Amino acid sequence: MPLKTKSDGRLISFEGSEGSGKSTQIARLAAHFQKTSRDVVTTREPGGTEIGEQIRNIIVHNSKGDEMCAETELLLFTAARAQLVREVIAPALLRGAIVLSDRFLDSSTVYQGIGRNLAADPVAQINRFAVGSVMPDLTIVIDVPEEVSLARLKTRASDLPDRMERENVDFYRKVREGYLVLAKGMSERFIVVDGTKSEDAIEKKIWTEVQARLK
Repeated sequence: MPLKTKSDGRLISFEGSEGSGKSTQIARLAAHFQKTSRDVVTTREPGGTEIGEQIRNIIVHNSKGDEMCAETELLLFTAARAQLVREVIAPALLRGAIVLSDRFLDSSTVYQGIGRNLAADPVAQINRFAVGSVMPDLTIVIDVPEEVSLARLKTRASDLPDRMERENVDFYRKVREGYLVLAKGMSERFIVVDGTKSEDAIEKKIWTEVQARLK
């Protein structure tokens, strides 16, 4: 059954390597929209629902996680995404909300498709099945070099790194290159922001671009 998402709701996804600063900029963009009296929903992948959070725990914290094959990882991510779309995102869009999502389907294209070397066609088909007709109106990629991403992960608080954060520099290089290729091929949807700039400069760039694209 097609998902109903008409109305003036908008979905903006944030993408980028680990440590790129997505969470900070999502909070800042949400604050901008809230000042305009818009209904704003923020969420994350994998997660955002009770089922999704349980799947997230399997993906990133399970003691046997390092034995997980790429196909299983892809299916778990998209299972969490399917639940998030139907439980949170589609209803929010239908009522006219602005939805800001920390990752969406492009993460699977890049992390599992490019990073894990899975074939592009099955990844795309599984993605489409998971999201139905729900696609981002805008996707913001916060771009940082792989060395910067890894350096930032090392300076995080005492939390133990999860499976994705333990990847090597070659993996993060492929992820970064994958996002830039996607952005170049779909420039009408993607906004690429230099993640090495100051948080204030990144915030200003994002808000300026979002206003221009969504007006």
